[in-house]
Amino acid sequence: MSLRARREATPVDDDREFRREIRDWLATNVTDDLRGAGGAGRENEAFEQRWDFARRLAAAGWSTLAWPVEHGGRGASLARQVIFHEEYARSGTPGRVDHIGITMVGPTLMALGTEVQRQRFLPGIASATELWCQGYSEPGAGSDLAAVTTRARLDGDQWVLTGQKVWTSLAHVADWCFVLARTAPIPEGGSRHNGLSYLLVPMRQPGVTVRPIRQLTGDSEFNEVFFDDARTARDLVVGEPGQGWRVAMATLGFERGAATVGQQVGFQRDLDDLVALARRTGAVTDPAVRERLTRAWIDLTVLRAHTLRVLDAPPTAGTASVIKLLWSRWRQGLGELAMTVLGPLGVAAPPGDQEVERWRRLFLFSRADTIYGGSNEIQRGILAERVLGLPRQDRR
Repeated sequence: MSLRARREATPVDDDREFRREIRDWLATNVTDDLRGAGGAGRENEAFEQRWDFARRLAAAGWSTLAWPVEHGGRGASLARQVIFHEEYARSGTPGRVDHIGITMVGPTLMALGTEVQRQRFLPGIASATELWCQGYSEPGAGSDLAAVTTRARLDGDQWVLTGQKVWTSLAHVADWCFVLARTAPIPEGGSRHNGLSYLLVPMRQPGVTVRPIRQLTGDSEFNEVFFDDARTARDLVVGEPGQGWRVAMATLGFERGAATVGQQVGFQRDLDDLVALARRTGAVTDPAVRERLTRAWIDLTVLRAHTLRVLDAPPTAGTASVIKLLWSRWRQGLGELAMTVLGPLGVAAPPGDQEVERWRRLFLFSRADTIYGGSNEIQRGILAERVLGLPRQDRR
């Protein structure tokens, strides 16, 4: 091999060694009781064990793989981030309990926070010793986030919050919440996006009440959060007061990064398992079922190719919306297909049949996929208005 060829091969060889490194670490550290725990609709499952695993993952430097070196990360390339998330998903590792801090709050503070805020919060996020939740949605403001009515007013050197948030994942275990609250009235004839602020609020204080929301799956990973004169320090606002909309949108952009590739590896595992189930039950002999399984494979292949393409390009308007539309409808469709493959057993099987319960849970939980994280109707509106230039929707 020529010197030039050896130089060109080195990055590929290094990435292969990196893949072996993470694969070996996961094989050593993921025990049987952790494997697959805390999947979709099972956020409370083996929580303490998963939190311990998150701390071990952090201590080994894997959690902050994508963070810049100057903020305590490893500054990994996009290729290595993708490799990590692929291997993480393939090894059957447990659902992350620290993902909100790692993928949302941390990058937001690096980009828009003050140095004091970074020094205060990044170490706790990186070590998985402080957990976070997201205070965006409200009973009257879900996908239409600018309609939030939670208010915060200054009282000396503190913000005082009053209002309610809903669908707040992990609020019952979180130490901190990033809250989008109105700190100034909407100017007459002005935009609702003005006057919002992005506040960092401690959860363990008087004035914060968390109530679980029981889901169709029987779990209660989502919560209602009530702020009754809850307080946080005046300097714990990210960005300028009144400019929180820009910060909130930046956070959502950080959320949909390389981790989506790992999510798709999990989707592939689910599809492979469903194909195996269809073969065992004989459902695969039905031409309609076979066609739907094939279509699911094609659509997932397209989703992966599209995700890798846009991750390797500068962000553009509508990118996150397209990915959300594609994956949410795909997984919802897989849940529906699973019920078809199971046939009457999907309804009649008694409790305790773990395989049937797995597919039932997927079907039930995936009903929400097209709603949370910005409903599909809102995502289509974003594409229509911001990408295609169509007239703004009448949301009255």
